[in-house]
Amino acid sequence: MFKVKICGITNAADAEAAVEAGADALGFVFYAKSPRFISPEDAGRIPAKLPPFITSVGVFVNETLDVINATVKAARLTCVQLHGDEAPEFCAEAAQITGCSVIKAFRVSTTDAILKLDGYKNCASAFLLDSFSKDARGGTGKTFDWKIAVEAKKFGRIILSGGLNPENVGAAIRVVAPYAVDVSSGVEASPGVKDRAKIKEFVMTVKRMS
Repeated sequence: MFKVKICGITNAADAEAAVEAGADALGFVFYAKSPRFISPEDAGRIPAKLPPFITSVGVFVNETLDVINATVKAARLTCVQLHGDEAPEFCAEAAQITGCSVIKAFRVSTTDAILKLDGYKNCASAFLLDSFSKDARGGTGKTFDWKIAVEAKKFGRIILSGGLNPENVGAAIRVVAPYAVDVSSGVEASPGVKDRAKIKEFVMTVKRMS
């Protein structure tokens, strides 16, 4: 069964809507430059209101280990997503210090971009593939060539991201058959504010494909 992560959660209402729709994981962005930024304190209040077995993922970009570890505790995270230029050694340390599983994200433009995944096989539990943009670290609303994601599956579990929405996620799954799909801007009414109907449609489409 394909997993669904709704990323860029900024408030309890959107978190609850995602869970009610059947999402498996929620993503909280701790990158100050993102329009979907949330403080560790605000994020920490949300998991307490959710049912068990929902994964809370913290998204970090070139952050220090000390800050990541403190945020994991404050926000009650169960998984860490590293969306910057973190080296394999850093990923391994993050997993050890926080006790969380680690997702390493890569921004993809060409097939060469996935060659880096090989060096992270022993420290990342999954790889998130997002569209490359020189202006943003995620939430661009742009897709990339999904055939690259198919090729990347030889390195490990693939979480497909980048420009997914209720209209194209079915086609993406048919092409890639990833471990999971990740969506942020594709289910929003505005940056940082989710659209309940879009979330429901997105999740339902994915679950029908399983």
